[in-house]
Amino acid sequence: MSHVALLGDSMFDNASYVSDRFSVIELLKKTLPQDWEATLLAVDGSVSVDVLKQLPRLAPDTSHIVISCGGNDALQASGIVQESVETIDEALCRLADMREEFSQQYRQVLTLARQACAQVSVCTIYDAIPDLSRVLRTALALFNEVILREASIAQIPVIDLRVICDVPADYSSIS
Repeated sequence: MSHVALLGDSMFDNASYVSDRFSVIELLKKTLPQDWEATLLAVDGSVSVDVLKQLPRLAPDTSHIVISCGGNDALQASGIVQESVETIDEALCRLADMREEFSQQYRQVLTLARQACAQVSVCTIYDAIPDLSRVLRTALALFNEVILREASIAQIPVIDLRVICDVPADYSSIS
């Protein structure tokens, strides 16, 4: 029997946002073969370091892990685009520091996930969010670049949510 565990944030822990529809875990359970199991360990609001707390809760028979995190990390860092700077160089250095910090945290998540389970997949952060400014969408791209790079280095498959969830209607208006 195979067992899929969903780790991360509200991309998977979305029941409170889709009360009139199936949640991700419900859809997954309906879609998987009958002898497969699925477990939701993701928690709405989690940032990348919170996934490290979700990993110890994996069932011993977990055969596949899917991780969706980084959106809340980006949200927490979004204030950086409002900060005053004197030069473009200073702004880019602040963005580079933010990117580097997230990269270290995300790399740790992938390393520990891979140690826990051979079959790991990750998701990018979707960006078709209604009313997301061009500036914030550009900053969000830095987080997605980290996800793509670290997954590539670790040879982990990527589900690109920017392609799958590509219209504002894919985003819950209450989240």
